[in-house]
Amino acid sequence: MTRPLTSVLVANRGEIACRILRTARRLGMRTVAVYSEADRASLHVALADEAYPIGPAPALDSYLRIDRIVEAASRAGADCLHPGYGFLSEHPGLAEACAEAGIVFVGPPPGAIRAMGLKHRAKALVAAAGVPVVPGYQGEDQESERLRAEADTVGYPLLIKAVAGGGGKGIRRVDAPTGFTEALESARREATSAFGNAQVLLERYVPNPRHIEVQVFCDVQGGAVHLFERDCSLQRRHQKVIEEAPAPGMTAAVRAAMGQAALHAARAVDYVGAGTVEFIASGDQALTPESFWFMEMNTRLQVEHPVTEAITGLDLVAWQFKVAAGEPLPASQDDLRIEGHAIEARLYAEDPAAGFLPSTGRLHALRLPEAVRVDTGLRAGDVVGPHYDPLIAKLIAHGPTRAEAIARLRQALEATRVAGPRTNLAFLRRLTASEAVQAGRYDTALIERQRDRLAEFPSDIDPACIGLGVLALLGFEPQPMEGRTASPWDCADGFQLGAPRRQPWPLRIDGRRDEVTLVWPDPGARGLPEVRYRGQACPTHAAEDRMIEVVPTGCGFLVLHGGRQISLQAPDPAQAASAQTAQAGDVTAPMHGRIVAVHVAPGDHVTRGQRLGTIEAMKMEHTLTAPADGTVRAVTAEPGLQVAEGASLFTLTQAESE
Repeated sequence: MTRPLTSVLVANRGEIACRILRTARRLGMRTVAVYSEADRASLHVALADEAYPIGPAPALDSYLRIDRIVEAASRAGADCLHPGYGFLSEHPGLAEACAEAGIVFVGPPPGAIRAMGLKHRAKALVAAAGVPVVPGYQGEDQESERLRAEADTVGYPLLIKAVAGGGGKGIRRVDAPTGFTEALESARREATSAFGNAQVLLERYVPNPRHIEVQVFCDVQGGAVHLFERDCSLQRRHQKVIEEAPAPGMTAAVRAAMGQAALHAARAVDYVGAGTVEFIASGDQALTPESFWFMEMNTRLQVEHPVTEAITGLDLVAWQFKVAAGEPLPASQDDLRIEGHAIEARLYAEDPAAGFLPSTGRLHALRLPEAVRVDTGLRAGDVVGPHYDPLIAKLIAHGPTRAEAIARLRQALEATRVAGPRTNLAFLRRLTASEAVQAGRYDTALIERQRDRLAEFPSDIDPACIGLGVLALLGFEPQPMEGRTASPWDCADGFQLGAPRRQPWPLRIDGRRDEVTLVWPDPGARGLPEVRYRGQACPTHAAEDRMIEVVPTGCGFLVLHGGRQISLQAPDPAQAASAQTAQAGDVTAPMHGRIVAVHVAPGDHVTRGQRLGTIEAMKMEHTLTAPADGTVRAVTAEPGLQVAEGASLFTLTQAESE
């Protein structure tokens, strides 16, 4: 029985909320958004016809509150509720609450979510249906000693994985028994924060695997199709950064075998709607029907669904609405075809050179390309905060061949400009240009193997970036302003006989104290001062030719060049005095976040690399370690404390070398 759907509440935020809202509006539906206090002025709120507040910024108090979300849908008179992905999208309680309120849930039935939402149960189900699974432990006994004993049985290296996990969260690789307890504690904390469930499973680690997933769709009439595969092997921190469809090296035989295995998994739980069945495949040999294993099923739309839309010409969200309304699938398996190739890159606010730690801050500039599809929930001026996923945008390129799709993506990345938080833009440019990606020969360990080459910036800075940034700090344009005379008398900091006038000028470059020398022209001459940095003249012209942009931030400037941004700030005497009083042994917060654990106390003796504490941001944990042997002199960190990037958390007295 079909039920027309005329209005939808999107129970999510960011780019996925915007993407769903656009399809809903194209279909003529009335759209409703929800938002936390941090998202009051966000893009997804602006795109919706109506919007309702649901609580404070932390997700546990807003986007993970089923009662508030369903209440908002009822108040708005929404016919249906779309959960997007992340947050409550795989929570059977939301589907059940919608049913009780008479609201259609745009997703699978609660039983299917419950069966597939917990990885350990999902593996048992699909194994019974004849789908191959990775060996491991999926038991209900979660006592630490039982898990340690099972780990010894599974063997090392192994993976600890949150049973309710997704998005790379709650996963830890353990290479030896000595690291098991620490990894288990960390995985449990992260899983609790991200999913409200600390239960884990153990899985044999498959070295250098490929991660290939199959998009499935099922309707209430029993129809089921797969929409081919995506390769999602390019990952860091167990989270995808580039996905493509179809998978490189895929054969018709393996595609058929994977597609049938995915449909068997979906039918095992009477699935309805869009879902993704994820497989792990051996990366050290060619794909065969015997070289892949079931990993998990995500009972929702995936972040990377646009590449499937690109090669099939379909709108998967529109399909979701049709199936939720009780309609049959719009196409059969024989109707579906692959057209060309598509590749997607995720632009994140993160620092690849610091282990891909999330970065926060205001987007002082954001210019995204027009030649490819772009999905985003942010605009210039918005703030990337510490509460949610740090995704800025997804860039999706499609072409008749894989080579052309990659070329279009690379052009799009070159045309992208971001100023504010640190980003992975330069990293994505290097990754898409790498020989392995160009050839389509890679696995999930590629980024880790080549991280130094892909993630690190050269230590030297283009002198033109310094020159143009210094001129901006001085209030000059890159070219002399009409009627303006640059003169040594413009400087009220001293007196010097004779010309040229040389002026040392302290400033901060990328947060570090540094200095340039300004060489002023003769009195009465028109022109700009020459900028010298470490004895080298810095060009102050041809910014467009060098593709250099200077962006004001309110407290200085960001200079953009080659996917990198360099911050320049004029000296602040108060800040300098404060820095001089800082302790050399300070361990500071590498990002805005919340302290989740403190492992030492004042007076403790520590060794280099020893754990001091753990900080969490954007649902990801980072361990703070001692930079050298010494004694803990002071601890300002405490569990639950929200801290800003750069805040002093531990002070150490370094041990004297013998």
